[in-house]
Amino acid sequence: MLNSLLLLAPPTVRIVHSGQACNVEEERYSERVYTIREGETLELQCLVTGHPRPQIRWTKTAGGASDRQGDSSLHNETLKIQTITRHQGGRYYCKAENGLGSPAIRSIRVDVYYLDDPVITVHQSVGEAKEQFYFERTVFLRCVANSNPPVHYTWRRGREVLTQGSDSGVEIYEPFFTQGETKILKLKNLRPQDYADYTCISSVRNVCGIGDKSAHFSLNNRTAPPSIKLLLDDPLVVNPGETITLVCVASGGDPPPTLTWVKAGGEELPKRSVINGGTLTIPGVTVDDGGAYSCVASNNVGNPAKKSTTILVRGLRKGRFWITPDPYHNDDNIQIGREVKISCQVEATPPEELQFSWLKNGRPLRSSERMVITHTDTDVSPGTTNLDIIDLKFTDFGTYTCVASLRNGGIPEISIDVNISSTTVPPELTVPRGRSHLIAQEGDTVDLQCLVSGKPKPIILWSRVEESGAAAAAAAALMPDGSAQTESYDGVLRINNVTREMSGTYRCQTSQYNGFNVKPREALIQLVVQFPPTVEPVYTEIRQALGRAFSLTCRLLRAHPARLLRYEWKLGSRLLTVGQFSDQKDDTSYHVRALNREGYGEYTCDITNEAGAGRCTFLVTGKAYPPEFYYDTYSALWQNRPRVYGFKLQWTQMEPNAVDRILAYRLGIRQMSQSRWWEQEIPMEATIQKGELLTYNLTELVKPESYLVRLTPITRYGEGDATERIITYSAPVNPHLSKYLSCGFEDEALCLFSQDKTDEFDWTRHSAATRDTKYTPNTGPSSDHTGSKQGFYMYIETSRPRLEGDKARLLSPTFNMNSKTTSSSSVNNNPTYCFAFFYHMYGKHIGALNVFLRQKGQTVTDTSVWSLTGNQGDRWRQAKVNIHPTTAFQMVMEGVRGAGIEGDIAIDDVTIEEGECKDPPPNNLRSLAPPSSPHIWQLCITLSLAVIGRQR
Repeated sequence: MLNSLLLLAPPTVRIVHSGQACNVEEERYSERVYTIREGETLELQCLVTGHPRPQIRWTKTAGGASDRQGDSSLHNETLKIQTITRHQGGRYYCKAENGLGSPAIRSIRVDVYYLDDPVITVHQSVGEAKEQFYFERTVFLRCVANSNPPVHYTWRRGREVLTQGSDSGVEIYEPFFTQGETKILKLKNLRPQDYADYTCISSVRNVCGIGDKSAHFSLNNRTAPPSIKLLLDDPLVVNPGETITLVCVASGGDPPPTLTWVKAGGEELPKRSVINGGTLTIPGVTVDDGGAYSCVASNNVGNPAKKSTTILVRGLRKGRFWITPDPYHNDDNIQIGREVKISCQVEATPPEELQFSWLKNGRPLRSSERMVITHTDTDVSPGTTNLDIIDLKFTDFGTYTCVASLRNGGIPEISIDVNISSTTVPPELTVPRGRSHLIAQEGDTVDLQCLVSGKPKPIILWSRVEESGAAAAAAAALMPDGSAQTESYDGVLRINNVTREMSGTYRCQTSQYNGFNVKPREALIQLVVQFPPTVEPVYTEIRQALGRAFSLTCRLLRAHPARLLRYEWKLGSRLLTVGQFSDQKDDTSYHVRALNREGYGEYTCDITNEAGAGRCTFLVTGKAYPPEFYYDTYSALWQNRPRVYGFKLQWTQMEPNAVDRILAYRLGIRQMSQSRWWEQEIPMEATIQKGELLTYNLTELVKPESYLVRLTPITRYGEGDATERIITYSAPVNPHLSKYLSCGFEDEALCLFSQDKTDEFDWTRHSAATRDTKYTPNTGPSSDHTGSKQGFYMYIETSRPRLEGDKARLLSPTFNMNSKTTSSSSVNNNPTYCFAFFYHMYGKHIGALNVFLRQKGQTVTDTSVWSLTGNQGDRWRQAKVNIHPTTAFQMVMEGVRGAGIEGDIAIDDVTIEEGECKDPPPNNLRSLAPPSSPHIWQLCITLSLAVIGRQR
């Protein structure tokens, strides 16, 4: 019931299309251009052969195969993009690989066709804009439409089609720099008849069914470019929460211009915005809504008009202060008799409305000889006020408050209190004892602390110290939150879920604001983050047969601390061995001399340090790898009887020698519409070789049901990994209506092949499983060409009463030629077909196998295209030949009886495909018997001498 042949094949691939293509053109190197209209559905299919079944991946020249999903690749046989856009055009690649040879890659260029609505813009001659627009002036009408393929333009004045030379006052031309995209109609020295209605018609000549589009413009003596004015203040200063209205009106332009509002820098308008014509309303304005807004007016005449205004939302931010001791003394302390300066800084919008006032102990303070109040120029820098206390006295101690406000009010003031007393001293910064070197475990929460003294206490700034000589110093200098610097008001930097990348030196330092304006005090803290060992492999599955030796290796990649590392090997919960790493070694191995049944299971290796353990896991199993279904079977499906069909199931076994010998396969099958499984075992009598093709025929499948098939290998260990595939019934194609034929003679109807009524005897359909056991020995095949005992083939029986020279002819169905190709008698203008078949010619009395092309024109003619005589050995071989029919045709397979009974000739898997024969097998004519007549080799014969089956 089951036989085999050796088969492993690298992938091949071709791309076919379905769906809504406008055109598919052949390019050089047999690559194709697939043209599709924008908005249609692109559907490309990648057809692959090769075994094991290749993995398929779609990619695109620039980006993913499916732009709408943002994927860089698509792992599927079919690439489908619904509502395709112009940006999704480009070259698409289908890549198939199965680990054998190089990956197979094919590409197809997708050209997306579209035509946008044209736009007409009008311009007058340069330098004359200040005079009346169209009084004895030259006018240009420019028409632009984006398209693919390039657009063709037509101009009309009223109903009159304008062409170059049809009117002396009109010129039509394409600017060189926009050739194919822009068509300009030039009206020289405008005349009364030029005041008219103009139409620009853009056309791509109905490619992809894209119709023409048009734009209209009415030219008159009032036609003028737009002009606008803004009915508002510039800048517009508002308080937060107010509703603002920006009004833009057109003051000129014909046709009436369209008004739009935009924000500077391409930013979006606030989402709360309401636009009504030229009026923009923003309710509940916020600080973020501030900025420049522009009103743009366009009527396609001249250049658009644009006017801008700025919205300023009142606000005060970032109130800060600093104390500057007497700059003429080296001492940073505040002392009686010295000068002290208090500075306050605030960011204000608008800056010119900022005003400061000073209080001492809550009472207003005015500038005097000893207390000098000054303000900086807000145009130069952020608003700053200074209070200089000259010759500090005891009575000057107290609380000083600077108050920032905006002149027109509307927002709260900012008050900053600064206390000056005998206890006001510059800051000092220290790290608590034992906290300058911290060790943490990865994942912990760590607090880095700096103690700051002084009055007032300044803000602490945290940063990281770059490691000298580090390649990634810039990246390493960032804080855990990604910033370059972090503020802390209590001197503590908390790092949650600390990682190994956060190890390093951290600097804390006093800021120069909200404290003394003195040289910053700073301190350093070293953070060491310990982490468990990182190991490889994290998980590996090892398939192993009983009695074999193997080794498991766990490799250490990194760890901190990296000393005193220990390892521990276990099988399940059973301890196998323990040990300690030396400084020179970074891996540990465990060896098994001979695997027994108790040795199957999960092996673990734990490598530990103070921070924890890293684990390598190895699953040692005797499970067989999954079988790999063969999808390129010749004539896999055949018709047995009217209501049932059969399927030739073929597969190879992945890595059969990795585990114990496969004893059998469990075959499960169920109808897709049902849940019940039917199971049986397929015994394996011999050891399976890698790449060996196994065959089993499924029969009595109900038409037109689809079936799910599951195949599970079984060894001494038990069941291995299963593989599933779906078998789908497809009705046979009528060859009279098709350009191809594929027949394995599995169907009793013989794919509409017929016996010639004028010959001496007939070809016989047989399978090795049903053939008479008393058949003539030493001749004929022992299986079909795939190695299946159940598979069918055709052969000639040469036993009595056959005589030497008797002929049996098998006729293919008739193929009707396309009427477009039959008008010429030239062979070169007619399509080429590839006729291929497998033959078996074994026996010392082998006669001849001849192939004829029978053409049915006004007369029927038979032309010999292939012939072979004599014993070719007990093996199946393949032949391929290019044929060039000029009219309706049949193929004739003629078997000629030799001198004795050991002369059976068989044929199988006959195919006819349009196009020249691809990948012909190598010629090796020296091993062939001489041809019956010399002329038959003149028709591009290619024969395969590759061994398909095993020689018995």
